[in-house]
Amino acid sequence: MSIELQYLIFAIFLVLIQMVFQSVAGIMANGLMGAAGSRDDEVLTTGIGGRFERAYYNMLETFPIFAALVLIVHVTESWDSTSAIAVQVYFWCRVAYIPLYIITIPFLRTFAWVGSMIGILMLAWPLLGQVT
Repeated sequence: MSIELQYLIFAIFLVLIQMVFQSVAGIMANGLMGAAGSRDDEVLTTGIGGRFERAYYNMLETFPIFAALVLIVHVTESWDSTSAIAVQVYFWCRVAYIPLYIITIPFLRTFAWVGSMIGILMLAWPLLGQVT
C-alpha cells in the first residue's frame, strides 16, 4: 500500500476521532436527550465544546479535497516523493491543528491550517500537468 493511501486511512481515523470529540462536546452542552432528539432546541456549543465542534467542521471542509487528491494520485499512479511528503504535511498539520484550536493559540493554529493547505496544494499542483 502506498504511503499516500496509508495517510488517507490515518486521516479517516482522525476525522472519526474528531467526530467522537465533537459528539461528546454536544452531549455535554445539550445533554443526552438533546443528542438523541431532533436537535430543534439545540443550544450553540460554546467554550471548549464549541472549539471541538469548530475544529471538527474545519476538518470536514478540507478532508474531501485531500481524499479526492490522494485517490487521483493513486489511480493515475502519480505518486512520488512530493506526494509522499504532501500527505504527511497535511496529516500532521491537521493533527497539530486540533490542540492548537482547543487551547486557543491563534497564530500557531493558523500556521497549522496553512500547512495543511500547503499539503493539499503539493498534491494538486503536479496533477495539473497531467490534465490535457
